[in-house]
Amino acid sequence: MKRTFTVGLVAALAFVSAACGDDETSSTKTSTDTSTLPNAGTTPNTSAVTSSTLAAEATSKATAGTPVATEAPTTPTTEAEDAPQRIVSMSPTHTEILFAIGAGDQVIAVDNLSNHPEEAAAVLTDLSAFEPNVEAISGYEPDLVVLSNEGPIVKQLAKIDIETWIGPAPATLGDAYAQIEQLGALTGHMGDAAEVVSGMETDIAELTSDLPAPERPLTYYHELDDTYYSVTSNTFLGSIYSLFGLRNIADQMEGDSGGYPQLNAEFIVSESPDMIFLADTVCCGQTAETVGARDGWDSIAAVQNGLVIEMNDDIASRWGPRIVEYVRQVRTAVEQAAAIEPASFRSVLPSRPDRGGSTGQHRVDSGR
Repeated sequence: MKRTFTVGLVAALAFVSAACGDDETSSTKTSTDTSTLPNAGTTPNTSAVTSSTLAAEATSKATAGTPVATEAPTTPTTEAEDAPQRIVSMSPTHTEILFAIGAGDQVIAVDNLSNHPEEAAAVLTDLSAFEPNVEAISGYEPDLVVLSNEGPIVKQLAKIDIETWIGPAPATLGDAYAQIEQLGALTGHMGDAAEVVSGMETDIAELTSDLPAPERPLTYYHELDDTYYSVTSNTFLGSIYSLFGLRNIADQMEGDSGGYPQLNAEFIVSESPDMIFLADTVCCGQTAETVGARDGWDSIAAVQNGLVIEMNDDIASRWGPRIVEYVRQVRTAVEQAAAIEPASFRSVLPSRPDRGGSTGQHRVDSGR
């Protein structure tokens, strides 16, 4: 039987997102796939992947009652001849990761939403990650198919002896790092993957340190689409904002939304967040200008102070190396806020995030 490699993340919640071309479930306004988001607060082992860490991962999953890989690798894949040479990626996030760790030459096909990096264009296909077709995928004769969720396609591919690797939406930066390292081990690029992760850790540590700290927490609203779906702090993106000590206005509306509540305009206006992050610029054409033109929104602090930040939908919805760019945009917004009212800011934010993704009492927990 062919193996299914599953990243060791825990029981899932639906991931709501409106941006196009991602690995996460869209809101009711947009097409969806079945990617899942683990419960917040779970931090897997994120050291370099070896046979012992993979075995420990399988053991912990079995204990927790979550799906376990049918056959966990017994040794890391370090030799090029042992690594898969015909990879089909059905996940835009993992396409980015595969090319970043030097495995691009092993990728023979990617799904129709894998629009980054530029080199992926050479293997871009019309394969749909939302509705994967076993016949279409098998036509490429892959020795590994990379997926972001465990849908029926996994069993269908197993029946025809095609191996799969599954990396669902992470809860923390540590989870995202672990996926990069595991793909490195699987494809024979452990050293390259470790270098990518080290670079991300260094960059994010620098971006989240030595910042002015406000006397009161700055508030923000993250917009997933123009029907006001948002994220709470118990999500991967929410955890990114927590690195900066920001307070999420959506937290009080979480309820049973799984971390992705739909707010309403009246609530957002009444909260008057200090910053608004738009992750629906591509999918829904939203801009700082369109937000300012909404009825009553001109009274919101973020609009008045020019702190409506236009984010790239794809980067916001993926958890590969480009998440550093997202963190950089958030830092810039915090610096702009500090410049507006410098007297209301203390010296600096206290500490840098550790490998597990925490800053002080904040733990990283979150773009598709």
